[in-house]
Amino acid sequence: MSCRNASHAGSWYTENGSELSRQLDLWLSKADLTHGPARAIIAPHAGYSYCGACAAFAYRQVSPLVVKRIFILGPSHHVRLRGCALSSLDKYATPLYDLTIDKQIYAELEATGQFEFMDVQTDEDEHSIEMHLPYIAKVMEEFKTAFTIIPILVGSLSPDREAKYGAILAPYLADPQNLVVVSSDFCHWGSRFRYTWRDGNRNIHQAIEWLDHQGMSIIEKLDARGFNNYLDQYGNTICGRHPIGVLLQACEKLRCQSGAPQMSMKFLKYAQSSQCMTMRDSSVSYASASLVME
Repeated sequence: MSCRNASHAGSWYTENGSELSRQLDLWLSKADLTHGPARAIIAPHAGYSYCGACAAFAYRQVSPLVVKRIFILGPSHHVRLRGCALSSLDKYATPLYDLTIDKQIYAELEATGQFEFMDVQTDEDEHSIEMHLPYIAKVMEEFKTAFTIIPILVGSLSPDREAKYGAILAPYLADPQNLVVVSSDFCHWGSRFRYTWRDGNRNIHQAIEWLDHQGMSIIEKLDARGFNNYLDQYGNTICGRHPIGVLLQACEKLRCQSGAPQMSMKFLKYAQSSQCMTMRDSSVSYASASLVME
């Protein structure tokens, strides 16, 4: 069977399985279960030395006993996509163990006519999905043969396209045996990111935090249109804005149905890679959230 290499192991996170397992256990032990069991999570995808501790707060909300299928929505950093793409491989490798792709769900998604397939090079170059695989392997390790993954690479979608993919994924989100992982960092600030928005009433890192929290508050309201308006207003460089948009649209689709579940999104952790004080500085923000349904 064809398997995607753990191409960022050894650089973005340790390739030593036992060391990685201990590191993830430590971070998870410092995060409390306060908003679960999660039906969906939002978590960052930078190097673990920057965001590993933050991501733990999202993954701590996952119930491995319940989850059978894990959808992973990651933004495309290297190729331009107008839609969404699926993997052409059968498994994804991690230093802990390999994760199996759900070919039945892939066939259902392909049948919609809305998905293309990425080539192996694109698949292995992209870190937005890979950075979630070790955490998934860790939280699911007691049930390692009892779950599958559905990786989806999300392109630069228009609001209408976000709504279309949200409608496709809404029935899967409604199933309590499914978990949706949305991969996103938050504000990328600094001249190297070509984004230097600031508020003259706050120092730079406080302004970035204020800006991120405005967006996080809208996401917590599950307000897809409000999130797009926020992005139009501020241009915040949230790299997973389209996967987030797809999730919000899926929630909106479910809320329009009779007997819709009660949904609650909550951000549990926020961090910055560094605190910017001058225009020469730069930083990336990270945030972890959990969506529960009742």
